[in-house]
Amino acid sequence: MSTPVPYAIAITMGDPAGIGPEIVCRAVAAMSPAERATTLLVGDPAIFRRAAALIGAELDLVAVEEADGAAGSVAVAPVVLPAGAALPDGEVSPAGGDLAFRCVKKAVELVQAGRAAVIVTAPLNKAALHAAGHHYDGHTGMLAALTGAPSSFMLLASERLSTLHVSTHVSLREALERVTPGRITATVEAGHAHLTRLGKARPRIAVAGLNPHCGEGGLFGDEDDRLIAPAVAALAERGFDVSGPISADTVFYRASRGEFDLVVAQYHDQGHIPVKLIAFDTTVNVSLGLPVQRTSVDHGTAFDIAWQGRADATNLGAAIAYARHLAEGAVA
Repeated sequence: MSTPVPYAIAITMGDPAGIGPEIVCRAVAAMSPAERATTLLVGDPAIFRRAAALIGAELDLVAVEEADGAAGSVAVAPVVLPAGAALPDGEVSPAGGDLAFRCVKKAVELVQAGRAAVIVTAPLNKAALHAAGHHYDGHTGMLAALTGAPSSFMLLASERLSTLHVSTHVSLREALERVTPGRITATVEAGHAHLTRLGKARPRIAVAGLNPHCGEGGLFGDEDDRLIAPAVAALAERGFDVSGPISADTVFYRASRGEFDLVVAQYHDQGHIPVKLIAFDTTVNVSLGLPVQRTSVDHGTAFDIAWQGRADATNLGAAIAYARHLAEGAVA
């Protein structure tokens, strides 16, 4: 059998006890036949079929090895739940965490083998992941480990405001320790490379300050003057269009008004809060600095509404659209 044409996107099902299977099926049901032909699902076919039945979607799911491009059919790379595994709906379980992990691992293998261009991930649950023995801080750290990448960066992208984070899923105390000139430099470089790839010839990047009013000349901390400002100055000398540090209480507003293309946030909540306030339903989580490309929803597994037919796939649709944009030119 000849090697199938690569797929533009590979969508993982996420934690099967959460809303992942439902929103994946909703998103696929809304696709055109041409879009379905370039989409590969990664997960348990039986669980996908259950989710499709829940929302009343008639999806022609076929194993990827048997996919022949028939109009409207959807290829699935099977990653199945072990027989007899306990998987209660809407609850944390080792089975759910392990299946979610194996789906991501399979998606990475597919991209590395040239079978797909971009990974799109449905949400997983960190507690379930840890219960299954997979001790990662989430998708981004997991993908870095699976691909051997030395580091990775979380970009939250929306139409009005995009933020890239120096650190993400660590305590605030540890986040402060990660504010170093080297990490700030690497974060700006990753953001610049990504935006350049998307067609921005000279991305305008702002670096948020760490302390109130960027430390007010040392009155409220010296990290902005001692760590952030020198890194920004060195980047500017290299030709980057970068500004900062700029006080966090104004920089996100200025970026949302179009002054900057990207804001580098110093820690998780500093960047997440303004983006989610502006574009909660349409923000896309993008992993940078990895040898594979990946987009994701920016929400969790929503166990409280899982398997009730109530989940909204708007955010996943945005992640899929962003992934298709990344895949342009990557698939023959």
